Amino acid sequence: EFYGQSYFCDPRGQIVAQGKRDEDDLVVADLDLDAIREVRNTWQFFRDRRPESYGALVEL
Repeated sequence: EFYGQSYFCDPRGQIVAQGKRDEDDLVVADLDLDAIREVRNTWQFFRDRRPESYGALVEL
């Protein structure tokens, strides 16, 4: 069993494609980029974020 099994998720967190757990694998998926825009318009995380409050957390 491999550590860190690879996968693709849609913007709502549903797994779209997933790699095998017991052998090398190449994971390929078609992703709906319009769904990203739809979810961002519905879930307003970017609108409500407050980067000024992040401070040292985001500095290198």
